[in-house]
Amino acid sequence: MQPIPNIKAVLFDLDGVLYIGNQVINGAIAAVKQLRAAGIAVRFVTNTSTLSLASLQAKLNALGFNVVPEEIMSAPQATIQYLKKQPNPVCKLLLADDVKKDFSCFDQSETAANYVVIGDIGDRWSYELLNEVFTCLVNGAQLIAIHKNRFWQTETGLQMDIGAFVTGLEYASNTKAMLMGKPSQHFFHMVLDALRLKPSEVVMIGDDIDADIGGAQDAGLHGILVKTGKYRETYTRLSAVEPDAIIASVADLPALLGCFSTSAHSS
Repeated sequence: MQPIPNIKAVLFDLDGVLYIGNQVINGAIAAVKQLRAAGIAVRFVTNTSTLSLASLQAKLNALGFNVVPEEIMSAPQATIQYLKKQPNPVCKLLLADDVKKDFSCFDQSETAANYVVIGDIGDRWSYELLNEVFTCLVNGAQLIAIHKNRFWQTETGLQMDIGAFVTGLEYASNTKAMLMGKPSQHFFHMVLDALRLKPSEVVMIGDDIDADIGGAQDAGLHGILVKTGKYRETYTRLSAVEPDAIIASVADLPALLGCFSTSAHSS
């Protein structure tokens, strides 16, 4: 496999690429260290809406990745940046309690919101809750989806994600959700703007061929798929997305980018 030259930054998806649950993927810490040592910028980009920015940083650092907040771009953070530019946003937040802390600067209402923000809320979904959101949307609220992932990899196997709920609400209310996280081009462009790099100088590495790889390529970035996390060979074969490369795991990334430093020890 030919190395991809002239890469100045790598965007890492988190769950399924660097770790699964609380288990670090073999070689992931060493790979990040090697890229840093080679002068390549790293950013940690995620659609997760269960963890606040502080909790994301704490988790990454507890697992052994040496990360500062400026290196993290999550879909909830992109949502906050968007809402801050709107006049008088009143939010109905379908988010995990931890990430709700980051939204405390906004007015909130369960029934009179002009923005409904949907993220991961686990088993709190109910027909009653869906109808509450539906009523807000019919009354003119803007639907914001942190992401529309179909499924995700857990320590106990694949699990359905929030995409089906978002799609159902779009259909019922005859509206279209504004998508904040991957594969939204807006999301990737925000990261590129912060890095001050051209799309061709940046590579996205992920386990989701649609959101990570397809989204990155649509925004002009390179996309590298790993065979960890939610990767499934059959799903990949049927996809119209053609990754720039497919590697066994993130441990193989430094070699693909031409970084052959021997200073980083495997972990």
